[in-house]
Amino acid sequence: MTYPLTQHVKENFLTPTILLLLIFCGLSGALNKAAAQQRAYVTNSCDTAVAVIDTATNSVAATITLPSVSFDTAIKPDGTRAYISNFVDNSVSVIDTATNTVIAIIPVGINPNGVAITSDGKRVYVANQISNTLSVINTANNKVVNTIPVGFGPSELALTPDDSRAYVVYGATSLNPAASVIDTASKKVITTFSLSGLPIDIAITPDGTRAYITNQETHMVSVVSTASNTVIATIPIPTDLEPYGIAITPNGARAYVTNLEGGVTVIDTATNTVVATIPLAMGFYGIAITPDGTRAYVTNLNNHTISVIDTGSNTVVFNFPTIPCPVKITMMPAPLTPKSKEDCRKGGYLNFGPPAGPFENQGQCIKYVNAL
Repeated sequence: MTYPLTQHVKENFLTPTILLLLIFCGLSGALNKAAAQQRAYVTNSCDTAVAVIDTATNSVAATITLPSVSFDTAIKPDGTRAYISNFVDNSVSVIDTATNTVIAIIPVGINPNGVAITSDGKRVYVANQISNTLSVINTANNKVVNTIPVGFGPSELALTPDDSRAYVVYGATSLNPAASVIDTASKKVITTFSLSGLPIDIAITPDGTRAYITNQETHMVSVVSTASNTVIATIPIPTDLEPYGIAITPNGARAYVTNLEGGVTVIDTATNTVVATIPLAMGFYGIAITPDGTRAYVTNLNNHTISVIDTGSNTVVFNFPTIPCPVKITMMPAPLTPKSKEDCRKGGYLNFGPPAGPFENQGQCIKYVNAL
């Protein structure tokens, strides 16, 4: 078994010149605020507090109390909501990221582990390890709208960039190491393929062509073609390490792998070879990379810390003080802003949070675009 782990632009009668100045001033302030509020959410396996990290200052900005110990987090692309799996309470907490408060608790299956969200932010997928199911949550009303049967012990999952497929790894046992592919339209498993050892974590490249899966017991990373759903390469990790978490840089060039027995391994995805090993203490689990790709944040369950890695030099540049039992870490997405009037139409204005929105209507969104 895996470790259980803005002020709105108001409609008014101001002159166009004054209104334009207000929009520009508001935009500048909002952008600065957004830059200062890039955050990461850290789950906790030994108490019910989730830590919110301000990555601009590398400090704990807030703590959020949940019903039980937590495992994983998915954040809407507009950054307004975080969905956190409560492993013992068999639920998912919904966090308003503006206030860092719980606004809903959604019952799901038994022992929810991995969480993933669609690129449009409309659906959240949760892997229920004991129920052997995926729960699908509608983010409009925060209710489970589908339950998908899968194989034994689903632990982690990832969605392809087009949201057409969900990849689920079974990390509860090494007796039948495998991963399944779910068609998200039909909500059915369309294929299952074998892996080696104990598959733990999965990440999919930004272009959607490959999935990288860590295998703890066989000390390797499997590379899967998403076109054929077959393993096309295996990348050996030194046998004195145990690969666990994995994250891929936004440009897809590198995969960063945490190791339970110490350090972070860096993989060149063009050649599928190890190009660096960053020495760190034992007990590293979760990893997340900033939207600009310049830093990786790694959790250490053993010594209750978070290490910050400069991905340019692959060196540790900062260590957080004690954070109780950090397991997984999830980075807030890069802010979404409308680039054209078309982005605002047909309900598109609803997709944008800070620094642009949220917008109350299409007109506010278009005014924002016109002010750029």
